[in-house]
Amino acid sequence: MDHGHLGGVGVRHDHPGQRRGARPDGEHGPTGGATASCGSPCPEGGDPAHDLRHHGDVDAAPGQLDFAVNVQGEAPPAWLRARLATTLDDLARYPSAARDERARAAVADRHGRRRDEVLVLAGSAEGFALLPALRPRLAAVVHPGFTEPELALRTGDVPVVRVLTAEADGHRLDPAAVPDEADLVVIGNPTNPTGVLHPATALRELARPGRVLLVDEAFADALPGEPGSLAGAADVPGLLVFRSLTKTWALAGLRAGYALGAPELLARLARPRPHWPVSTIALEAVTACCSPAAVAEGAAAATRLQRWRAAQAAALAAVPGVTVLPGVAPFLLLRLPPGSGSPVRAALQGAGIAVRRGETFPGLGPDHVRVAVRAPEQVAVLAAALGAALDRRERRSAGSEGLSISAVSFSTGEAR
Repeated sequence: MDHGHLGGVGVRHDHPGQRRGARPDGEHGPTGGATASCGSPCPEGGDPAHDLRHHGDVDAAPGQLDFAVNVQGEAPPAWLRARLATTLDDLARYPSAARDERARAAVADRHGRRRDEVLVLAGSAEGFALLPALRPRLAAVVHPGFTEPELALRTGDVPVVRVLTAEADGHRLDPAAVPDEADLVVIGNPTNPTGVLHPATALRELARPGRVLLVDEAFADALPGEPGSLAGAADVPGLLVFRSLTKTWALAGLRAGYALGAPELLARLARPRPHWPVSTIALEAVTACCSPAAVAEGAAAATRLQRWRAAQAAALAAVPGVTVLPGVAPFLLLRLPPGSGSPVRAALQGAGIAVRRGETFPGLGPDHVRVAVRAPEQVAVLAAALGAALDRRERRSAGSEGLSISAVSFSTGEAR
């Protein structure tokens, strides 16, 4: 089956009333319950409370020390660049079915799946854009999480209900919080931006006949041994797994990834695609990065990242006022003192350091920031700048309080 050459279908415009677990105002706090968003799509697919279109690349300017984007490395490794360069002489020809077949074969071998259970994508973002083709009546999106799936669903006029995990509970997934009537459930594992890894058993509880369960595993290969992954789980009904090459292989500009699932489900997802949706170079990248040698190299990189992560978490937790929230992904979610998020981010920008702001993620606020895992020498720069910014704010706050007290004393005639 060549999924890349299937035609398009429309989407269903269906706006049900309020769902189980939703308050009349349409939003709960992060207590772990199901939360309804807009009963009908918001303008231009957006959300009045969160900028769902915002991503970390917007927070990072050229030349800055970049903790905002979760891509590892400045460029693909030399062997991969050389491999991709071999396709340049073929660019006068359209991407071929033979290249797509080779890429699907490499993915299938990597995950122990059949070739017809693989759909090569122009990055996971393409897969999210295709979700309305599944015609869900109600999509449940687990948050805090990557916002692109919800944005795509809203843009496609699909009703969305949010399921918010809670910081007090370690952002742990409660499968019972997902509305029974949701026929599409979207969750990241590990979840971006919290970095929490949900057990595979909990994810399996979300599956049921008549429901599509989409697990975004964009960061799964950054964990040694890929714990919790369902990429090889052909036995879970309605399961879709999205994988990306962006992070581990520094290929954000190429757009390459793939979906895993039952052939009939992949065919439904792929129906709106144009001809030749994945470039020749991207197909070669998928083939190359799923080879046994590349998988072994990626596993070694994941082990190094876990060491760096532990050291980075300790260094940032030592900064007064910084709370490092639990997680395992190749990034850390930080909570700063109340009211300090925006000025601290501005101070870091002024020091040439980019971090990812948190308030665009449903369930987080302006005092949350996400930082990518980086080498220890770069973390030392971040920790020093973060500490200096928080210290300046604390001293200014203390000075303002002193001025306020003096002013009150003067007005009551008590000033000396």
